Formats: sequence, C-alpha cells, structure tokens
Amino acid sequence: MARTAVPRRLGDRLRWQAATLAERWPETPAASTLLLDVPGWPGHLAGQHVDLRLTAADGYSTQRSYSIASAPSAERVRLTVQCVPDGEVSPYLVNAFGVGEAVELRGPVGGWFVWRPEQTEPVLLVAGGSGLVPLMAMIRARRAASGRQPFRLIYSLRTPQDRLYQDELRHTEPGLDVAYVYTRTAPEGSRRPPGRLQAMDLVASGWPPDFEPTVYVCGPTGFVEYAADQLAGLGHTPRLVRTERFGPSGG
Repeated sequence: MARTAVPRRLGDRLRWQAATLAERWPETPAASTLLLDVPGWPGHLAGQHVDLRLTAADGYSTQRSYSIASAPSAERVRLTVQCVPDGEVSPYLVNAFGVGEAVELRGPVGGWFVWRPEQTEPVLLVAGGSGLVPLMAMIRARRAASGRQPFRLIYSLRTPQDRLYQDELRHTEPGLDVAYVYTRTAPEGSRRPPGRLQAMDLVASGWPPDFEPTVYVCGPTGFVEYAADQLAGLGHTPRLVRTERFGPSGG
C-alpha cells in the first residue's frame, strides 16, 4: 500500500520512535544504505530528514541527522550514510550496524527543502557528494508518482568510485537527465576534465533561468554557497533556489 505523509503536530514529529535495521548494503567503499522498519511511520516528503539516535549499553547516547533517501510511498525508511573518518557514529552505521539491531528516529523534519508530485515546473537538482541523498528521494518520488515533470540532475563528486546509486542512475527514466562533474579524477573518455563545478556546467546541463525551474542544491556548506552564487549570477530567481547544507558534526 502506498504511503503519503500524514500531517502531525510538531510535538508528535519530535518524539523518538523505535526502528530496526531490516537490511544494509554498500553503495560505495565509504557509504552504505540502511533500510529501516519503523512501526507507525506516518510517511514523509521527498527532501526531508530524520534525527537518528544510538544508545550504548552504559546509557551513553548520541545523535546525528540524516536525509531520507526513499520515496514517500516506500514502506521502509531508507537512509544513505557516508562514513566520516574518525567519526563517532557514521563508521558504525556504515560498517558494523547489524540486521535486527535497534535505533531511534525522530522526524520527519523539514518543510522548505521538499518536492511534491503536484509541482509541474521543471526541476534542477544540484548535488555535491552525499548531498545527492535527499535529491534522490525526489527522483524516486517522481518515479513512484509516474510524474512527467522534466528533471535534470548535476552531480558533483570527487571520483567515479564515489558515485552513489550507480545502477539506478545508469538506467534513468524518460524526463530525467543526469550529468556528472568530477572534481579529482574523471573516468576514461570523459570530455570534461576534472575540476570544480563551474557556471558553464550549470548552463550546459541545467535549465535556462527563463524556464523558471525550481532548483534544489544540497551538499557541503562551501559547495552550496558557491553553487547558489553561480545560479544567481546566471539569472536564476533567488526564491526558486532552495538549499540544504551540511558540515562537520563529529560523524
């Protein structure tokens, strides 16, 4: 049965819920996807995130925020976690978290950086590294709704080995165009040399500003600020550019 997000009071969304790991698989050498069973999960919107809390046997607990990767219609909550070297939480989630083990979730959180299937305008998704995760939820939501909205994704990452969701993005559906920007090492035969995202990439693989696309930019703070500045310089309307950024949190 398909799910949709059910409006709840803020207090309800901020309560911790028990969750159990149903499945975990590697996406890259440094990232894993977690599939969680969350009894009573009310659904979410594409682009929202959750807080995740781990509690040790001695009572010590710590929490981190992670974007939701699954479409709102999914029966389970999917998170993709990038391992932070020397981090406190992400190495465990990526490499050691076992099927059947419990965590707690709080959310979903966020109402600005979301995409809804009833939106009809063109969409430009600009991802930096693991900033692809909430944008992938939007792509999956479009697919689940059999949407015809034209989507374009520009995915900036260091090397081909860092690509998330490789198989899924290799076989894209009509109306979704994907362009890669490699900053350190490009695959053999790539016509674009390695380097930072440039305005010309946004022109070549994005939408013209006069199409009035809604733009979603997600990634590290520096990447997001730079990309937003480039979009503004190209003439994109600021109110149509939505940003989500992340920074060091202790991993």
